[in-house]
Amino acid sequence: MNLQDIKQRFEIIGNSQLLNIALETAVKVSSTDITVLINGESGVGKEAFSKIIHAMSNRKHGPFIAVNCGAIPEGTIDSELFGHEKGSFTGAHETRKGYFETVSGGTIFLDEIGELPLETQARLLRILESGEFIKVGSSKVQKTDVRIVAATNRDLMELSYKGKFREDLYYRLSTVPIKVPALRERKEDIHLLFRKFSADFAEKYRSKPVVLEGDALNILQNYSWPGNIRQLKNIAEQLSVLDEDKIVNGSELTRVLPAEKPGLPMLIGSNSPEQQFSERDIFYKVLYDLRKDLSDLKSIVFDLMQSNQTNHPGEPNKTFKSNFVREEQNPIPTNQGFVNIPNPPINNTNSQIIDITEAQAEPESLSIEDKEIELIRKSLKKHNGKRKKAAQELGISERTLYRKIKQYDME
Repeated sequence: MNLQDIKQRFEIIGNSQLLNIALETAVKVSSTDITVLINGESGVGKEAFSKIIHAMSNRKHGPFIAVNCGAIPEGTIDSELFGHEKGSFTGAHETRKGYFETVSGGTIFLDEIGELPLETQARLLRILESGEFIKVGSSKVQKTDVRIVAATNRDLMELSYKGKFREDLYYRLSTVPIKVPALRERKEDIHLLFRKFSADFAEKYRSKPVVLEGDALNILQNYSWPGNIRQLKNIAEQLSVLDEDKIVNGSELTRVLPAEKPGLPMLIGSNSPEQQFSERDIFYKVLYDLRKDLSDLKSIVFDLMQSNQTNHPGEPNKTFKSNFVREEQNPIPTNQGFVNIPNPPINNTNSQIIDITEAQAEPESLSIEDKEIELIRKSLKKHNGKRKKAAQELGISERTLYRKIKQYDME
């Protein structure tokens, strides 16, 4: 059976290359018992691919069941899939067979498999590995012969990084992955699908099929279609019911199309507009921007202070350090309290940022005693040996200064 016959049999409309690749992959794996993972956005028709795989397999005469994992409550999903024994939980008035028992010999389609609880994922992994399962409330191991076709509209690998999906289960499921393209990725098929839906609804409501004018067709093909084929079908039905003359122009089509969401700003380093970021990534980005703004503010203040010193040469020298140095003074503990070490002045009149590598080029003594001696000498030299003024600048008493001069033999 060629590809065109398969499309006619399963009512698949479209000729885009991405769609054909997905169909060809489904046909190739159908004759095997390989587990298949179908990836695609909501509304692209993933269930149709699972039916193709089952209908063209050796299990085509066996049962087929589609299970929406996201629609079953977490407390009952184990019972639904694997069954339960009488009295195993409140409300279990009789023994019940689960899907894996009733569909043995056939195919089970697990849609939205990313919604499965972790405990259920462990049970499913055991079936994939050994074909064994245990009913809820039972200790008896049972065998099943079921082919699993799973589908998801989420990134299971990303979920595994977050601890919400088992990584070993992901690799078991994705033996052969099939990517069903979104409707916006197959623009050449949008008009074909719309015409098919319009004809179907015209027959259903006994009216003329809807016809699109040129501007309406252009809008239709360039719309993003977040709901994919399901959304397109709804729009075709809405127009078939509401439009009286069945000839739709651009303005009429725009009125029934939901407004497209504006694109969200991307963080630095993102590779695509679809990339999702964790709260930690956003937090780091905010901190990065805040640090940059703070650095710019420091540079502006530094320039203003340098300009102020130029205009008022008689005022005391007030200097700011670069972005790599803290602005406050560095207190050093002593026997009599703390000696506040003022920041060294910046002699660069062009307000250039000090390079840290240059500051680290020569090793610097970290001895507190050496620093005290150096500062005392500089202060005495600055004030021509006047100890009172030197002590005030150093932030210590004149008596403490006299004692330290004697202690370090600086007379």
